[in-house]
Amino acid sequence: MNQKIKWLRDKISRMDMQGMIISNPTNIKYLLGVKAEGILLLTRKENIYITDARYIEKVNSMLTIDDEIIVTDIRDVSQEDYENFFMFCENVGFEENYLTYAKYKTYLQLYKINNFVETGNIIEKQRMIKDEYEIECIKEACRITDDCFTYIQNFIKKGMTEKEIAREIENYFLLHGADGLAFDTIVASGSNSSMPHAVPTDRKIVSGDIITIDFGCKYKGYCSDMTRNIFVDFVQDYIKPVYALVLKNQTLTLKEYYDGANVRVLSKMVENDFKLNNFDLVHALGHGVGLDIHEEPTISSKKGDFLLRENMVITNEPGIYIAGKFGVRIEDTVLITKSGAQTLTNSSKDYVIIHPKE
Repeated sequence: MNQKIKWLRDKISRMDMQGMIISNPTNIKYLLGVKAEGILLLTRKENIYITDARYIEKVNSMLTIDDEIIVTDIRDVSQEDYENFFMFCENVGFEENYLTYAKYKTYLQLYKINNFVETGNIIEKQRMIKDEYEIECIKEACRITDDCFTYIQNFIKKGMTEKEIAREIENYFLLHGADGLAFDTIVASGSNSSMPHAVPTDRKIVSGDIITIDFGCKYKGYCSDMTRNIFVDFVQDYIKPVYALVLKNQTLTLKEYYDGANVRVLSKMVENDFKLNNFDLVHALGHGVGLDIHEEPTISSKKGDFLLRENMVITNEPGIYIAGKFGVRIEDTVLITKSGAQTLTNSSKDYVIIHPKE
């Protein structure tokens, strides 16, 4: 049997559940390697993937005999089938952080479930620890992202808009082996860089600009995430101390990323240093990266005493933002190891100064 399905069956059994409905497409991708509309049912004896005719051939071609998944067209499932799927199941699990209330009520009625119970995000928690295949996919996504950063430095011209730069980043990814964007690219120049989640605008690049680029791609479904800052012609003097403070904390944090590290302590370390310099860390220090760009764990002082574990892939992204003026964020995707951390995005974090033509 598919080892991830076997793991999940063993897990829900220990939680006194006899079945589960998985409807989150990312969790289905994790369990089956399949990205297609549908839901996965773990019943007492069978694993059933219900989709529609558009995906039947695709799903069957991606699964193996060992997967032991019955793939069926939704049109072939009768009302009686639905009622029988969870017969004799006292407790059936659902994904409480994904399922809408409307779907919850539909499933209760459709499947005649006696007791629909929360599963405590068991799949999402398992996804935090990456296997060898997942790590290799993330490494490749990071390699493509590094290459893109090198390319984009030579592409940028004065007078070019943030939108044009963002569009070229997406084009590069698609032409160099990526599935596409991991998230909407952030290109924020000048005063726009003071907004952590700025949306690219028609603002044109001029001499003296700082350009903050937060970007990543997907490779075989797995994400990368990196933020770098590009300076046009020179670095403004008022930016230098802020950049140095962010880089110092990003470097020190990396040294503290290891198996067993406490995320609350990590975040507090940066928060306290920023406060000593009259700044605030306005967002989490980092987050998990995998099939989703934002996964568990969250590296935050509000998270509690959560410990990092070997083979987690997370970001390290301290940032300082001065409203209406500028912002600096430096971010890497990082693999946690027994002895420390391996940075998977390796573009230079020194001043990147370009001298583009008009």
